[in-house]
Amino acid sequence: MDLVPALEEPLKKVLGPPTAKVMAEHLGLHTVGDLLHHYPRRYEERGQLTHLADLPMDEHVTVVAMVADARLHSFASAKAPRGKGQRLEVTITDGSGRLQLVFFGNGVHKPHKELLPGTRAMFAGKVSVFNRRLQLAHPAYELLRGDGEETVETWAGALIPIYPATAKLESWKIGKAVQTVLPSAQEAVDPLPETLRAGRGLATLPEALLKIHRPHTKADIADARTRLKWDEAFVLQVALARRRHADAQLPAVPRRPSPDGLLAAFDDRLPFTLTEGQQKVSQEIFDDLATDHPMHRLLQGEVGSGKTLVALRAMLAVVDAGGQAAMLAPTEVLAQQHHRSVVEMMGELAEGGMLGGAEHATKVVLLTGSMGTAARRQALLDLVTGEAGIVIGTHALIEDKVQFHDLGLVVVDEQHRFGVEQRDALRGKGKQPPHLLVMTATPIPRTVAMTVFGDLETSVLDQLPAGRSPIASHVVPAADKPHFLARAWERVREEVHNGHQAYVVCPRIGDDADEPADPKKAGKSAEDEAEKRPPLAVLDVADQLAKGPLRDLRIEVLYGRMHPDDKDAVMRRFAAGETDVLVATTVIEVGVNVPNATAMVIMDADRFGVSQLHQLRGRVGRGSAPGLCLLVTEMPEAAPARQRLNAVASTLDGFELSRIDLEQRREGDVLGQAQSGARTSLRVLAVIEDEEVIAEARREAVEVVAADPELKELPALRTALDALLDDEREQYLEKG
Repeated sequence: MDLVPALEEPLKKVLGPPTAKVMAEHLGLHTVGDLLHHYPRRYEERGQLTHLADLPMDEHVTVVAMVADARLHSFASAKAPRGKGQRLEVTITDGSGRLQLVFFGNGVHKPHKELLPGTRAMFAGKVSVFNRRLQLAHPAYELLRGDGEETVETWAGALIPIYPATAKLESWKIGKAVQTVLPSAQEAVDPLPETLRAGRGLATLPEALLKIHRPHTKADIADARTRLKWDEAFVLQVALARRRHADAQLPAVPRRPSPDGLLAAFDDRLPFTLTEGQQKVSQEIFDDLATDHPMHRLLQGEVGSGKTLVALRAMLAVVDAGGQAAMLAPTEVLAQQHHRSVVEMMGELAEGGMLGGAEHATKVVLLTGSMGTAARRQALLDLVTGEAGIVIGTHALIEDKVQFHDLGLVVVDEQHRFGVEQRDALRGKGKQPPHLLVMTATPIPRTVAMTVFGDLETSVLDQLPAGRSPIASHVVPAADKPHFLARAWERVREEVHNGHQAYVVCPRIGDDADEPADPKKAGKSAEDEAEKRPPLAVLDVADQLAKGPLRDLRIEVLYGRMHPDDKDAVMRRFAAGETDVLVATTVIEVGVNVPNATAMVIMDADRFGVSQLHQLRGRVGRGSAPGLCLLVTEMPEAAPARQRLNAVASTLDGFELSRIDLEQRREGDVLGQAQSGARTSLRVLAVIEDEEVIAEARREAVEVVAADPELKELPALRTALDALLDDEREQYLEKG
């Protein structure tokens, strides 16, 4: 609902070019509608002041407080050698704590006159530390004066909206701009169908906009937020429901396995029985493959839950039915790994057209960018003739030259690493739209799946196969307790001594071409010595370990920028047990399968996200011996990063961790590919907290779209949808 037609007036016409320019550049706001949908982050009551005790370091904050005292000091400096320098120190309080403000030079005169003890004001600035005390240097401020007519009570009880602001534009300036455009809210066109709005007792859109920007009571804020959450959830779910409806109209070739074909022969070969979960999910997939419109299914399962086996059985079912299946992997290492494991699992069933191949056998080919010309030519030929039933590859599969005989199924591994365009290009290679199975080992909470992958049906594998071992995880506080780190290296030696292998993971490679350390991370407060130094690097750590605590062990390095052949050679040696310790970047995060690797040490673990740590940890404990994961950090105990690591160490439940991860990162732009939480298309809807609203909005959206797929009867909803799905996002959903 970024825009509604009456609100398309550019801000520069209404607020003037300078303010409009700052709003566009720093807040992404261009029109009156954008500004009306820039909601307050929270509200201050003048009488109940912000907790100064809880101020976050290094952030722009707005606080409402009272001046306790103000003192002007003179001092000598290079610019004012005769002691003519002036510094104004103002202490403000809110009852919970005190905060110092400082003003220098010519900037002291105005605040010295205005900020007298007992004055109440709003102050905005960046929190920093000086002499171990929090302070705001040169904050902007706005005096809070009660108008003559206001009683002290109404003045103190008024709710002051605090807006997401920037250094260039304080919250109260945004508030004044909002007041200027607020009358336009009356013209906002309501996207919710009247029956839905009235049936749920929701406020109208103009009323909600008025209440969120100028609430009289806390109940006003609650009403407005409830209504605006519904807008966001419902319009998004309508977009996804229309997408599913359109997919259901597409034709596809039904693919049913023959009772005594390749799939049956493969199942007979399996040395174990499938878990109950694998059987259930396989059945869901086979039911989808048998229909005459394309399957769109998301298969999510914990690391090691056997997703690859489920995907392989789906591919074999399609080959049985005369089609071909393609599996798209994000990296060459992973494509090669999948190819190897599929060929191993299939045995002679993968030797189609060869001597010794089984009766129902097919050919399994690998296609990657670094293959030699002859091998590549042969692979392309096998695909176009239909000789190869299964192809596994990187995005080399998407190139124009690649032609299929009859592409029936596309399996995408680790969906979040592929652009939508890439998936779309591969799907376009079928004579009719092929079936699509998307796999991810990143557990996605149900509401996020409904929101981000709402156009896909979801299957979840949550059982681990029998014989998998538990993984013990521990945080190693290297700065507080250096002997813990020494013990960590002893544990690695013990694992190797017992015939096992270990990974050491670092955030960086460490050659000259390496990315510079993030300047935003530098120059912080106490916990920040750990943040200031560049992240630990593979090449440095490998060198230190080889000369120090792990000398005489066989150590190798692996990182993304190595030549693909070298990477593959390193992985083969590690898989064959010829290397004791592999020091690597996160290239090993996905799909690398070495059952003999039992220990993992993650250096600077606080530099990784929760889901990423969980993914990495899933690389150990893949055999019968228990796994060990040590999370090394220099962060002090109270730091949020340490809390995050403690959460990872305390549970192996990926769904629980993904909730924690999401709560910390915010949702990101759930429609765009951005996953950063910066500018989100969800302004009031929180994917985790608002599970009920999302589920109900989905039900309502399905009904609306079933009755009127083109939304002919609901022009206002159609308008809101067009605004939400600007061209780029429309394509994102089209191709999703």
